[in-house]
Amino acid sequence: MTKLSALALALAAAVVLPGLSPAHAAVEIDVTQGNVQPLPIALPAFQSRDGLGAKIMEVVSADLKRSGLFAPVNPAAFIQKDLSPDQTPRFQDWTVINAQALASGRVSPEADGRLRVEFRLWDTFAGQQLDGQQFYASPDNWRRIAHIIADAIYERLTGEKGYFDTRIVFVDETGTKDKRRKRLAIMDQDGANVRYLSQGNDLVLTPRFSPNRQEITYMSFGQGEPRVYLLQLETGQREVVGNFPGMTFAPRFSPDGSKVVMSLQQEGNANLYAMDLRSRATTRLTSTAAIDTSPSYSPDGSKIVFESDRGGRPQIYVMGADGSGQTRISFGQGSYNTPVWSPRGDLIAFTKQSGGQFQIGVMKPDGSGERILTSSFHAEGPTWAPNGRVIMFFRDQGGGPQLYSIDLTGRNEQRVGTPNFGSDPAWSPSLE
Repeated sequence: MTKLSALALALAAAVVLPGLSPAHAAVEIDVTQGNVQPLPIALPAFQSRDGLGAKIMEVVSADLKRSGLFAPVNPAAFIQKDLSPDQTPRFQDWTVINAQALASGRVSPEADGRLRVEFRLWDTFAGQQLDGQQFYASPDNWRRIAHIIADAIYERLTGEKGYFDTRIVFVDETGTKDKRRKRLAIMDQDGANVRYLSQGNDLVLTPRFSPNRQEITYMSFGQGEPRVYLLQLETGQREVVGNFPGMTFAPRFSPDGSKVVMSLQQEGNANLYAMDLRSRATTRLTSTAAIDTSPSYSPDGSKIVFESDRGGRPQIYVMGADGSGQTRISFGQGSYNTPVWSPRGDLIAFTKQSGGQFQIGVMKPDGSGERILTSSFHAEGPTWAPNGRVIMFFRDQGGGPQLYSIDLTGRNEQRVGTPNFGSDPAWSPSLE
């Protein structure tokens, strides 16, 4: 894959269109509330010669609706037609249909073959422009422009970063349960643009994204023993980190991408190690007769959360990044697995097995405030969106694994479509 900069995606996101009002929005969404009422927003098709403006707004609308925070108004209710970004909307035509926010825009071809995409965001009740930006891109990158616009709207109306201009790496599964073919695949966060990164000749497991670049680690059982690979998604360059016979999960990156932390099994027990990716030097972090596994760094790199059965059954522990101060933080009924620290640093997601059910939940880093977001026959493998508001996981209810997302309210669960069965999702950082 060529570098993102070579995709002819030249973004002028910092360019504010004329007429932008500095006034604060009267319309906004308080995402700190537990039960958010979706905001009605009008998203008419952008002006364009070939229908591309309508396609862009379909993607923007789907992104915002799927977040659970926005309710796109049915276009059949629109009164003002052919809205141009050059004109001020007739706000009364939008307030009467209860559209509290409105986006207008245009797609036009440039002489060099690129597209120019302009958009403006309006507060209809205050009669103010909230945002205005323009972008240049090659025509085949129109979907990414749509995700970037959705992110801009999300951020302006919620005050938090969006998560739509991101990708998901996952394991694509085909075939019968006893003869399953597993390929490494990547797609946009909405399930579009699926691309395969491996051919399926070797078993692949547990891909993990670097938190600050488009790079992943994953495990492959090519010659019987597990190998850990580093794959640069922008260049396609692949290298072996090492052979780790006792490993069951791929390592996780440190926040700066310079290290990985992993669990290695030896003689019935497993301990945690950190590896410097430049020198390949490893440092042992735990030394117990138990199974310590599933480590994940805090966003500032100072701590590691992990799973250990040293107390009799798997529970969640937190320690310093050097292995100091190992402290148990989960004390509920059942077993706790696969803890993952939120990019915001405020929560830890986990899988819990209790009462014959698999649950995806979150707790604070000190173990308080435990909340179960979803429960089913088999659900596991949480991964965080880069803004820390949405979690993706996979669920297998008997037919085969499927990908799902859920927000922190637990009220907005969505299935994420994949061409075949899908498992082990990992969310990328923002592409910008």
